[in-house]
Parts: sequence; structure tokens; C-alpha cells
Amino acid sequence: MKKFALIGAAGYIAPRHMKAIKDTGNNLLAAYDKGDSVGIIDSYFPDADFFVEFERFDRHIEKLKYDKDVFLDYVSICSPNYLHDAHIRFALRSGADAICEKPLVLNPWNIDKLKKVEENTGKKVYNILQLRVHPSIIALREKVAQAKKDTKFEVDLTYLTSRGHWYQTSWKGDVSKSGGIATNIGVHFYDMLSWIFGDVQENIVHVHEKDRAAGYLEFDNARVRWFLSINSEYLPKEVKEKGQTTFRSITINGEELEFSGGFTDLHTMVYKDILDGKGYGLEAARTAIEIVHEIRTTTPKGIQGSYHNMLRNT
Repeated sequence: MKKFALIGAAGYIAPRHMKAIKDTGNNLLAAYDKGDSVGIIDSYFPDADFFVEFERFDRHIEKLKYDKDVFLDYVSICSPNYLHDAHIRFALRSGADAICEKPLVLNPWNIDKLKKVEENTGKKVYNILQLRVHPSIIALREKVAQAKKDTKFEVDLTYLTSRGHWYQTSWKGDVSKSGGIATNIGVHFYDMLSWIFGDVQENIVHVHEKDRAAGYLEFDNARVRWFLSINSEYLPKEVKEKGQTTFRSITINGEELEFSGGFTDLHTMVYKDILDGKGYGLEAARTAIEIVHEIRTTTPKGIQGSYHNMLRNT
């Protein structure tokens, strides 16, 4: 049984990490979040110690180590994006491996610095790249691998996930903290695309606003038009009529990729791979971080060239 701590226990994604820790037969010893709406812990690890001050959490981890000879194996990190880098460093320097939510970091150079911390501590950083274990995505990757080397697939990616007014007030609405919409809700899709279709050849941004972003990515084996939004106005009519708030679609050469289901247990699958020594480390995250960093720092070109259909009426 491995011993875990968790940072960011009150966040949206934290319960999936708690479930993964429990489902893999391990134990959560301590958790931290500056917010205290963490009753969900009772469903998984009611005996875990909880802290709302990082200093007390840090001291507790040290006391476990030096007073009780209890050493953490992993620290799971679900904190706001801009804190990932610091919390990863804390995990490694505490003698534990880090398991971090996406995006691993906000900037490519953060990866280089973390590699040095890995070398100095002998500990590892793992990233939650959950789409890489989705059966439909694995099948698509195998299909692309079997195609001719110079094949270019035509891909359209749409991800709409409605968010209320709270979003812009929270850290997620602050580009310096979240990285912006493409980083916050799109990074795992860019990772998926690069994992399937190869190296990036071109990255063009058409639109980049606080509630939507769109652009064109060309990979070794694909031309991708992408559109992301947190604005419910873009949801298809049939989706709204069903009372749903999220819509995701990927078409490859005009054919829809079915991957609407199968998301519930992906974190547990990722944890199993990490525990089996097959997790994705720092370098696996690099391409997606480079993509979102370029999107964030590039001046949008406007609606021109090869662009997503969702931009036609805007």
C-alpha cells in the first residue's frame, strides 16, 4: 500500500484523484487546500489529516517523516495551474514522486528546471495525460500508425464546456494563473493530437478571447482546425434541448470519432500505469505545453486561411 498526500483537495478534479488512490488499493494520509469545502474526503479517506494552511501541511509531512518514520510515496497535485510548478518541487523535495494534473506547468522552460530537481532529488514527476488511455484514442492512434507515412488526415476538433460568470472572477479567468482558455480546457486535446499525429509543423491562432479560442495546427500526419469555448451560446441546439452543458467532437476525414463516454475511470487507469512504472513523465508533456504557450503568446491572425466552421458566422 503506497502512501499519498494531496494538494488541492477542494478542486473540481480532486475527487477523481481520491478515487484513483482508493481504487488502486492505496492510502491518502494528508490533504491540503486553502478552501475547506472538502467533505468529499469522507467518501474515500475519512481518516486523512486535512490542512488549510500550507505551512501546517508542510510541517505535518515533516513530522510524519522524522517523528514517525512515515515517508510519502506520492503527492497528487490538483491545485490551480500556476501553482503546479511550486507544488511539484515541494513533492520532490519531500522525498515523494509527484502526480500532477494538466497542464503540468504553464511554460516550456519550467519543464527544464523541473528535470534538474528530479536529478537532484532522485524522484519523478508524472503527468495526468488521461486521453492517452482512452480506448477510442488508442484505436485512432493505431489506425494512423498503419496509414502511409505521408498521409495527412483532415481533423476538426470542437470542445464546448459552458462556464458561468464565476469563471472569469476565479483564478481560471486570469491568464497569468490559468494560462488562458486554450491552456485550461484544451491542453489535454493538444497532447492527444500530438501523440496521435506526430510533431507540430505549424501553429496558427485565428481567435483568442476570454471565452473562446480557435486556430489551425498542422502535424506530421494531420491538418487540424480547432475551436474551444466556455460560452454556452455556441452549444448546438440539440445539446441545449437535452439540458447538457458540454459538447465535444472530433472528426477525422469527415467521420466522427466516438469518444463521448469512457471518461469516468481514466484517472484510475493512469494511476495504475504510474504505479506499474509506465507513467508519462516530464518530456511527455513538453509538446502540449509548447503548443499552448505559443497560442497564448501569438497575435491572432483573424478569420483567414483554413479555419474552423464555428468561426464562419462570427
